[in-house]
Amino acid sequence: MAKVSTNITIDADVKKQAQKLFADLGLDLSTAINIFLKKSLAWHGIPFDVTCEEPNDVTAKAIADAENGEDVYGPFDSVEALMEDLNA
Repeated sequence: MAKVSTNITIDADVKKQAQKLFADLGLDLSTAINIFLKKSLAWHGIPFDVTCEEPNDVTAKAIADAENGEDVYGPFDSVEALMEDLNA
């Protein structure tokens, strides 16, 4: 199969981390991207879920409370005071 060159733009830190990860797996970045593309073709889409994570109900309520200044605890003068409040 003929090879072609393709240019992509990615975050420098993401590239560095990905290169390290794939090197640990015995792959270079080009091979890893080719694996992703081949899997995408086999799946007829992205081969993993792509979703926007939404907070669960408890976290959503805590966020809303904090934004509204409700049920907000602290500040605490010490770690001990924080731990005492958490364990109450």
